[in-house]
Amino acid sequence: LGSLTSIHCYEMFALRSTVKSARLCKQLFANLNTIQVHEFRSAVIPLLHKLENGLSDLPIDGPEASFALGVYSGKIRTQQLFPFPDALDDESKETIKLMIDPFEKFFSEIHDPCQSDLDEALSQKSVDGLKNLGGMGLQVPQKYGGMELKNTQYGRLCEIIASHDLSIGIFMGAHQSIGYKGILLFGNEKQKEKYLPDLVSGDKIAAFCLTEPSSGSDANSIQTKAVLDDDGKHYILNGNKIWISNGGLADVMTVFAQVPIKGDNSEGVSQRVTAFIVERNFGGVTNGPPEKKMGIRSSNTAAVYFDNVKVPVENVLSKVGDGFKVAMNILNNGRFGMGAAMSGLIRMLVSKSIEHANSRIQFQKKLIEYQSIQEKIARMAIAHYVVESVAYAVSNNMDRGIKEYQVEAAISKVLGSESAWNTCDECLQILGGMGYMREANIERFMRDLRIFRIFEGTNDILRLFIALNGIQYAGNHLKELQKAMKEPISNFGTLWDQGIRRSKQFIGVSNSEELVENAVPQLRDSAIKITQRIEEFGTTVEKLLVKYGKRIVEEQFILTRLADANIDVYSMGVVLARATKAIKEDLPTADHEQLLAIAFIEEASDRVERNLGSVTRKRNLRTFSAFSEIANDISRSEGIASTRPLGF
Repeated sequence: LGSLTSIHCYEMFALRSTVKSARLCKQLFANLNTIQVHEFRSAVIPLLHKLENGLSDLPIDGPEASFALGVYSGKIRTQQLFPFPDALDDESKETIKLMIDPFEKFFSEIHDPCQSDLDEALSQKSVDGLKNLGGMGLQVPQKYGGMELKNTQYGRLCEIIASHDLSIGIFMGAHQSIGYKGILLFGNEKQKEKYLPDLVSGDKIAAFCLTEPSSGSDANSIQTKAVLDDDGKHYILNGNKIWISNGGLADVMTVFAQVPIKGDNSEGVSQRVTAFIVERNFGGVTNGPPEKKMGIRSSNTAAVYFDNVKVPVENVLSKVGDGFKVAMNILNNGRFGMGAAMSGLIRMLVSKSIEHANSRIQFQKKLIEYQSIQEKIARMAIAHYVVESVAYAVSNNMDRGIKEYQVEAAISKVLGSESAWNTCDECLQILGGMGYMREANIERFMRDLRIFRIFEGTNDILRLFIALNGIQYAGNHLKELQKAMKEPISNFGTLWDQGIRRSKQFIGVSNSEELVENAVPQLRDSAIKITQRIEEFGTTVEKLLVKYGKRIVEEQFILTRLADANIDVYSMGVVLARATKAIKEDLPTADHEQLLAIAFIEEASDRVERNLGSVTRKRNLRTFSAFSEIANDISRSEGIASTRPLGF
């Protein structure tokens, strides 16, 4: 009877909370009513299209439900993480194992990255060696001459390449990850048969031509034009592209240009971005000299000029007006490889660091005996575990057929590029003066690494992309609640669930035990921490939508911190899944992986809590306002706005 009474009291409490939830929903939808939700979505989606390809209406539940996006609604979606994904069968694993030694041998016996860096060019010997390895068509189907590797197999090779030479990796990536990837993803059969065999063999080199002097991250603002000529058989292409990897070498280019399209009902002419396959031998294609760069010096980077180039209409990729979709899908599809590459580089940097720390003696002690060095080594190892876990979760899910992975791929790119930079910096610090010398090769990797936070979507833009996709996702969830509010009787279950959820939040009880149930007992506390942060995330986003409505798209101080919290939450979930798998399978490294996971989740949880708190606390909001005022003062002064201590 006591138990029944307790249950009854809890249900009554839940019912009262449902009423309270209904009131809160009314308050929420007073700010986001039917019209305003539409306005909010209409504000978010165009901005997403300016940054990247916007989300389709993603499923909130089911196997396609995203863990990374679910957190914006306070939802835990474990389908893509538990068990930690492993899409390769035994044959696929054996295939990639057989490729590892030849690629390692290529770097030890054929390619000299230091000399290539000094020469600022790849030797023909290195290029021929890649061709002989099949390295110019790693993911192309075998019927076109390629290796037909899966994404996860490709990622394993990216590890090897990056650990030796990021610059040759740029040459390879510019060729196949983005250069001709559009033909692979969007080309028709005739286009594939015509172009892929020569590109796969390396007889022809490819490039991806998007960036222009006036358009960097804002791809829709490109000025290159392609106008259909009078005979209707060719587009006349005119414009300039800058900083094109392989720009001085490429025979075949994926080029993006604005095409004038007449609107219906005499609405005039609009410009639509369109993708073209352009051959250098069409005529009118020239390039500037190789750029002098901080890093990745042996890769060719040049401006490319198009002067009245006649491009056959059959060389349109996909269809006229689809260029932005083509470009963003190419970039999304290629980003997973960067995460894998960065994990390979971090692994190498940890090895260099520990080799020095184990042998260098100062003050009668090895460096590794000092706690300050131990902390550096530990953080480097944790960073590697997280970056590697995220990279392979993304690639395996892609291989499993998951279609919506662009946010996770963006997270992998941001996380990987920043973790690798920090690790390289710490490696140099551990090696001290030796690390600063060219002989150690650390300075080369540091110079090469810096570009990875800029190209294929700057990390600043990708943070906005991550947050805005999450906000849109949360908006879809709120839209469902809004529909339920209009017919409360027929949707009582939905509203009741909301009431139960809010009741539990009110008394500090978790709404979901999914992570705890999926994790091993050794990681239970970590699973609870992640669950708490996810529920706080959903509550915070809801508060922000109530407060800002559609204006949230302009609040970049807030969006950036939401993205950072999202990156940490997703990474925590992935690491929990991987460590759980290691423990369940009783791997020899299980205890070590458990340590890595617990340490990372402990600190990442604290960061998430701080970031979520900062977007609603008044003192933090005042600081954000101060940032704007300081920047405006400096803008007006065109430099530092404070007075020198000496007054002159």
